[in-house]
Amino acid sequence: MVHVWPLTLRDGELSLRPLRRRDRPEFERLRERNRDWLRPWDATDPERAARQLPFTALRRWNDQQARHGWYLPLVITARGRLAGQITAGPIQYGALRSTVLGYWIDRERAGAGLAPRATALMIDHLFAELGLHRIEVTVRPENTASLRVVEKLHLRPEGLRRSAIHVDGAWRDHLVFALTAEEVATGADGRGALARLHREFPSDTPTG
Repeated sequence: MVHVWPLTLRDGELSLRPLRRRDRPEFERLRERNRDWLRPWDATDPERAARQLPFTALRRWNDQQARHGWYLPLVITARGRLAGQITAGPIQYGALRSTVLGYWIDRERAGAGLAPRATALMIDHLFAELGLHRIEVTVRPENTASLRVVEKLHLRPEGLRRSAIHVDGAWRDHLVFALTAEEVATGADGRGALARLHREFPSDTPTG
Protein backbone atom coordinates (compact mmCIF):
# COMPACT_ATOMS: atom_id res chain seq x y z
CA MET A 1 0.00 0.00 0.00
CA VAL A 2 1.73 3.15 -1.27
CA HIS A 3 -0.04 6.51 -1.46
CA VAL A 4 1.75 8.84 -3.87
CA TRP A 5 0.88 12.47 -4.53
CA PRO A 6 0.93 13.99 -7.03
CA LEU A 7 0.37 11.17 -9.48
CA THR A 8 -0.78 10.62 -13.05
CA LEU A 9 -2.66 7.56 -14.31
CA ARG A 10 -2.72 6.89 -18.05
CA ASP A 11 -4.53 4.76 -20.59
CA GLY A 12 -3.57 5.76 -24.12
CA GLU A 13 -4.72 9.31 -24.80
CA LEU A 14 -6.65 9.37 -21.50
CA SER A 15 -4.98 10.70 -18.34
CA LEU A 16 -6.02 11.29 -14.74
CA ARG A 17 -3.89 13.92 -13.01
CA PRO A 18 -4.05 16.67 -10.38
CA LEU A 19 -5.61 20.01 -11.20
CA ARG A 20 -2.82 22.47 -12.06
CA ARG A 21 -2.60 26.22 -11.59
CA ARG A 22 -2.43 26.81 -15.34
CA ASP A 23 -5.66 24.80 -15.84
CA ARG A 24 -7.73 27.66 -14.43
CA PRO A 25 -9.03 29.27 -17.66
CA GLU A 26 -9.87 25.96 -19.32
CA PHE A 27 -11.35 24.47 -16.14
CA GLU A 28 -13.58 27.48 -15.47
CA ARG A 29 -14.84 27.44 -19.06
CA LEU A 30 -15.54 23.71 -18.77
CA ARG A 31 -17.55 24.10 -15.56
CA GLU A 32 -19.50 27.06 -16.93
CA ARG A 33 -20.30 25.24 -20.18
CA ASN A 34 -21.53 22.22 -18.20
CA ARG A 35 -23.35 24.07 -15.42
CA ASP A 36 -26.87 23.08 -16.49
CA TRP A 37 -25.72 19.60 -17.53
CA LEU A 38 -24.26 18.88 -14.07
CA ARG A 39 -26.77 20.68 -11.84
CA PRO A 40 -29.13 17.68 -11.38
CA TRP A 41 -26.23 15.52 -10.14
CA ASP A 42 -24.04 17.93 -8.14
CA ALA A 43 -24.15 17.61 -4.36
CA THR A 44 -25.34 20.73 -2.52
CA ASP A 45 -25.24 22.02 1.05
CA PRO A 46 -28.74 22.20 2.60
CA GLU A 47 -27.67 25.18 4.76
CA ARG A 48 -26.05 27.28 2.02
CA ALA A 49 -27.01 28.46 -1.43
CA ALA A 50 -25.42 26.43 -4.21
CA ARG A 51 -22.13 27.91 -5.39
CA GLN A 52 -19.02 26.73 -7.14
CA LEU A 53 -15.87 26.65 -5.00
CA PRO A 54 -13.37 29.21 -6.38
CA PHE A 55 -10.60 27.63 -8.42
CA THR A 56 -7.76 28.54 -6.04
CA ALA A 57 -9.68 27.19 -3.03
CA LEU A 58 -10.53 24.01 -4.94
CA ARG A 59 -6.89 23.39 -5.85
CA ARG A 60 -5.81 24.04 -2.24
CA TRP A 61 -8.45 21.65 -0.89
CA ASN A 62 -7.54 18.97 -3.45
CA ASP A 63 -3.85 19.18 -2.61
CA GLN A 64 -4.39 19.16 1.15
CA GLN A 65 -6.77 16.20 1.11
CA ALA A 66 -4.63 14.21 -1.31
CA ARG A 67 -1.37 14.78 0.59
CA HIS A 68 -3.01 13.39 3.73
CA GLY A 69 -4.31 10.40 1.77
CA TRP A 70 -7.93 11.21 2.60
CA TYR A 71 -9.12 11.88 -0.96
CA LEU A 72 -7.77 11.30 -4.46
CA PRO A 73 -9.14 14.14 -6.64
CA LEU A 74 -8.04 14.07 -10.30
CA VAL A 75 -9.09 15.75 -13.52
CA ILE A 76 -9.82 13.66 -16.60
CA THR A 77 -7.96 14.72 -19.74
CA ALA A 78 -8.20 13.34 -23.26
CA ARG A 79 -5.54 14.25 -25.81
CA GLY A 80 -4.37 16.97 -23.46
CA ARG A 81 -7.78 18.67 -23.03
CA LEU A 82 -9.74 18.75 -19.79
CA ALA A 83 -12.79 16.49 -20.04
CA GLY A 84 -14.08 16.09 -16.48
CA GLN A 85 -13.18 15.02 -12.96
CA ILE A 86 -13.04 11.88 -10.85
CA THR A 87 -12.59 11.71 -7.08
CA ALA A 88 -12.14 8.85 -4.64
CA GLY A 89 -12.97 9.72 -1.06
CA PRO A 90 -13.08 9.59 1.78
CA ILE A 91 -10.46 6.83 1.62
CA GLN A 92 -10.72 4.59 4.67
CA TYR A 93 -8.04 2.12 5.71
CA GLY A 94 -7.87 -0.31 8.62
CA ALA A 95 -10.68 -2.84 8.78
CA LEU A 96 -12.72 -1.08 6.07
CA ARG A 97 -10.22 -0.36 3.26
CA SER A 98 -12.91 1.27 1.17
CA THR A 99 -13.85 4.44 -0.64
CA VAL A 100 -16.59 6.10 -2.68
CA LEU A 101 -16.09 7.20 -6.29
CA GLY A 102 -17.66 10.22 -7.93
CA TYR A 103 -17.14 11.46 -11.48
CA TRP A 104 -18.46 13.79 -14.15
CA ILE A 105 -17.69 14.23 -17.83
CA ASP A 106 -18.00 17.12 -20.27
CA ARG A 107 -21.35 16.99 -22.05
CA GLU A 108 -19.56 17.31 -25.39
CA ARG A 109 -17.58 14.13 -24.58
CA ALA A 110 -20.46 12.10 -23.11
CA GLY A 111 -21.01 8.75 -24.79
CA ALA A 112 -17.42 8.44 -26.01
CA GLY A 113 -16.41 5.93 -23.30
CA LEU A 114 -14.23 8.34 -21.30
CA ALA A 115 -16.15 8.04 -18.01
CA PRO A 116 -16.02 4.21 -17.86
CA ARG A 117 -12.31 4.19 -18.78
CA ALA A 118 -11.45 6.85 -16.22
CA THR A 119 -13.42 5.02 -13.54
CA ALA A 120 -11.83 1.66 -14.39
CA LEU A 121 -8.36 3.26 -14.34
CA MET A 122 -9.05 4.70 -10.89
CA ILE A 123 -10.49 1.42 -9.60
CA ASP A 124 -7.36 -0.48 -10.67
CA HIS A 125 -5.15 2.06 -8.88
CA LEU A 126 -7.22 1.86 -5.71
CA PHE A 127 -7.14 -1.94 -5.64
CA ALA A 128 -3.64 -2.69 -6.94
CA GLU A 129 -1.67 0.29 -5.57
CA LEU A 130 -3.56 1.45 -2.48
CA GLY A 131 -4.69 -2.00 -1.37
CA LEU A 132 -8.34 -1.09 -0.92
CA HIS A 133 -10.93 -3.85 -0.70
CA ARG A 134 -14.23 -2.21 -1.63
CA ILE A 135 -15.28 0.62 -3.93
CA GLU A 136 -18.75 2.14 -3.89
CA VAL A 137 -20.60 4.38 -6.35
CA THR A 138 -23.94 6.05 -5.61
CA VAL A 139 -26.14 7.16 -8.50
CA ARG A 140 -29.48 8.94 -8.69
CA PRO A 141 -32.02 6.60 -10.34
CA GLU A 142 -32.66 9.25 -13.01
CA ASN A 143 -29.00 9.46 -14.05
CA THR A 144 -29.05 7.01 -16.94
CA ALA A 145 -25.58 7.97 -18.20
CA SER A 146 -23.95 7.18 -14.85
CA LEU A 147 -25.96 3.98 -14.53
CA ARG A 148 -24.45 2.89 -17.84
CA VAL A 149 -20.95 3.45 -16.42
CA VAL A 150 -21.48 1.17 -13.42
CA GLU A 151 -23.14 -1.41 -15.67
CA LYS A 152 -20.13 -1.49 -18.00
CA LEU A 153 -17.78 -1.96 -15.03
CA HIS A 154 -19.85 -4.76 -13.45
CA LEU A 155 -20.49 -2.96 -10.15
CA ARG A 156 -23.10 -4.87 -8.15
CA PRO A 157 -26.40 -3.17 -7.31
CA GLU A 158 -26.87 -3.15 -3.54
CA GLY A 159 -30.17 -1.34 -3.18
CA LEU A 160 -31.69 2.10 -2.73
CA ARG A 161 -30.79 4.66 -0.06
CA ARG A 162 -33.76 6.94 0.57
CA SER A 163 -32.97 10.68 0.79
CA ALA A 164 -29.29 9.78 0.96
CA ILE A 165 -27.54 12.88 -0.42
CA HIS A 166 -28.51 16.54 -0.79
CA VAL A 167 -28.37 17.18 -4.54
CA ASP A 168 -29.68 20.08 -6.62
CA GLY A 169 -31.42 21.66 -3.63
CA ALA A 170 -33.17 18.63 -2.09
CA TRP A 171 -32.55 15.28 -0.41
CA ARG A 172 -32.43 12.68 -3.18
CA ASP A 173 -32.67 8.90 -3.35
CA HIS A 174 -29.54 7.14 -4.59
CA LEU A 175 -28.89 3.65 -5.87
CA VAL A 176 -25.80 1.98 -4.41
CA PHE A 177 -23.32 -0.05 -6.47
CA ALA A 178 -20.15 -1.74 -5.23
CA LEU A 179 -17.14 -3.75 -6.33
CA THR A 180 -14.64 -5.66 -4.20
CA ALA A 181 -11.08 -6.63 -5.05
CA GLU A 182 -12.03 -10.32 -5.24
CA GLU A 183 -14.45 -9.53 -8.07
CA VAL A 184 -11.70 -8.20 -10.34
CA ALA A 185 -9.05 -10.41 -11.95
CA THR A 186 -6.05 -8.08 -11.67
CA GLY A 187 -2.99 -8.94 -13.76
CA ALA A 188 0.68 -8.45 -12.95
CA ASP A 189 0.47 -5.03 -14.62
CA GLY A 190 -2.11 -3.90 -12.08
CA ARG A 191 -4.90 -3.81 -14.68
CA GLY A 192 -8.13 -5.61 -13.94
CA ALA A 193 -11.27 -3.50 -14.34
CA LEU A 194 -9.67 -1.60 -17.23
CA ALA A 195 -8.50 -4.75 -19.00
CA ARG A 196 -12.00 -6.23 -18.77
CA LEU A 197 -13.55 -3.00 -20.07
CA HIS A 198 -11.21 -2.96 -23.07
CA ARG A 199 -12.05 -6.59 -23.86
CA GLU A 200 -15.80 -6.04 -23.65
CA PHE A 201 -16.00 -2.58 -25.26
CA PRO A 202 -13.07 -2.27 -27.68
CA SER A 203 -14.91 0.36 -29.73
CA ASP A 204 -14.73 2.77 -26.76
CA THR A 205 -10.93 2.88 -26.95
CA PRO A 206 -9.39 5.02 -29.72
CA THR A 207 -6.61 3.28 -31.61
CA GLY A 208 -4.78 6.46 -32.59
